[in-house]
Parts: sequence; structure tokens; C-alpha cells
Amino acid sequence: MKFSLKSISALLFSALFLAICTSCEPERNLVVYNGQALGTSYQLQFYAPERFDLVRQFDSTITAINKSMSTYQPDSDISRINAGDTTIMVDAMFKEVFALAQQVYIATDGYYDPTVGVLANAYGFGPDKPLKKLDSITIDSLMQYVGLDKLTISPQGKLQKNTEHIYLDFNSIAKGYCIDRIGKMLEQNGVEDYLIELGGELLAKGKNLDKNQPWRVGIENINAPVEQRTYTEAVSLNDKGMAGSGNYRKYRQHSITGKKYVHTINPITGSAEQSDVLSATVIAPTCAEADAWATAFMALGFERSKAVIAKNKDLAAYLMYSDQTEDSVSVFVSERFKPYLVETSK
Repeated sequence: MKFSLKSISALLFSALFLAICTSCEPERNLVVYNGQALGTSYQLQFYAPERFDLVRQFDSTITAINKSMSTYQPDSDISRINAGDTTIMVDAMFKEVFALAQQVYIATDGYYDPTVGVLANAYGFGPDKPLKKLDSITIDSLMQYVGLDKLTISPQGKLQKNTEHIYLDFNSIAKGYCIDRIGKMLEQNGVEDYLIELGGELLAKGKNLDKNQPWRVGIENINAPVEQRTYTEAVSLNDKGMAGSGNYRKYRQHSITGKKYVHTINPITGSAEQSDVLSATVIAPTCAEADAWATAFMALGFERSKAVIAKNKDLAAYLMYSDQTEDSVSVFVSERFKPYLVETSK
């Protein structure tokens, strides 16, 4: 076979062009960033195509979310609103979280309710001292301050209450939302593969390039001591958020049967009821959604949670609950959660 000088030059140029393009592929090195934020620890793992000002952008994201919806910050928008300030114009982040809270509130028939804080304080589950007298009359009087449907946001961005003393608390959703915002920040800087963990909540995108596989995370074993935490399941997470909620380290045991229960405020009745759900782990399209739904399942209880999970195609759930028939802790794994499991501890 004969080649002309022209064809040989074309082949050499093509090979050289291919080599240059290959060498120009940005090298993606693993970056691990740890610290404290929102009162808990966090870890970011991601592959960066180039250097960027991670610390400044991360801190800016945390500061903006705290300013908008931190109940621990007295000058935040939500704290000022709860204190009665009617001049606050809430930002886009606040509106997004409020809209998601409304969706879960409606889907659970009110069992997920970010206005339940006044009752939690009355029972001694919140930061305030419990009421000395808590009878049915007192509970009924407090119920006028419970109900997310009593709040709206005006077109101008003002949160409007139909009862003055309603206390709004986004702690059951804000952490997951914060993780989603951090993920967007990374993506804006060209990051395609990352795993974010903040206080046990997670968001994964792309994969672990070093291992060439989806990110692996774990579901905590509720029977393990705090100082020796272990994981009962390994989960393969890709382009999803995962969050958990549980009071399994603060449960109460029935004095006669020995069954384990956690006390959860029922936003419908106002009573502190025994929930048979000890732990709820949820995988959803965003971490904010997973966070809110994990909290909701604690309030719904096991049977109602199963019914809600079956109806929602975007949810995958792993529930640990007190099985009254067998007097033991049992596990429910929804059909949509099973594909995420990569191994089971024996």
C-alpha cells in the first residue's frame, strides 16, 4: 500500500491533534475539605478540574442560609419573623424551602409541620422550659399556633400569619437544603463528581473516580454505641440526596412490655405520641426533600409511612421500627430503596 506525502502529513496532523486534545483534558484530583458548620461537622469530597476559591464560596453559602433561616441566629430573617417583625422581605432560598415544606405538609395531611415548635417547647422537647401544667385545655389553646396552612408568602415576599404567635422552624429541612446549595456551588465551578456530607445528610453526584464506581455511604446501626458507631447497610448513591431522622438514642422503653418507642409531637392532635418508627433513611432527588421526608416518617408512624411511600415514585425509604407482633426492632426496605443496597451486614 502506497501513501502520498499529502496523506502522510494528514495522518500525522490527526495523531498530533488527538494527542494534544488528550493532554488538554483537565486533571481531576480528589479534594477533601472538612470542618464545622450549622452546629455540626461536614466533609466535602470532589474532583476539581481546576483550582477555585472553595473556602470563600463555601462560607458565603453557609452565611446566606444562616441569614435567611437559622433559628439559632437572632438576627436571621426567620428569627425576626418569629419575633413579630412584619417588615422582612424573604429571599429566594426561604421561598424555595417554604414551598417544599408546603408540598410535604399537604402530602402527609399535616403530619409534617414546621410550625410544631410551640408544642415541642411545651412538652420539654425544645430549648424552652416545659409548661408545668399541660392538660387538654392548654394543648387546645396552643393548637391555634400550629398549622403551616396558616402562613402564606405575599407576592412582595412578606410572610403573612393569620395568627401572630406562630413559630416557624425549618431545622428539619434547612440542613438538606444547605447541602443542595453547596452542590450547586461546586457544579458552578465545573465539579461533576462529588459527595457532600453534613451532619449525616448526604448528596452525591457523578462517581468516585479513584474507584470508578458510584459513591458508597452507610446506614447507621441503631444498636451500636455512640462511641463505636457501625453501619448496618452500605448504599450506592449517584445523583441523589440521602437523609436520615431518628430518636433511637433517645427512646423510651415500656415498663411492662419492654418495647422501644420515641415520643413525637402529633401536629394534628397536639399530643406527644409514641412513634413506632425509630429511624427513617430516605433517598430522594434532592437532599432537602430527603431531609423533610425522613422527619415526616417519624411523625407518620410505620403504617402511614408505608402508604405514603407506595404513592410517591420519587421516594426510596429504609425504616427501622418497633415490631409489636415480634417485640423487636424490624426493618422495612421499600422496593425503590433495594437497588441502592450493595451489601448487607450479617
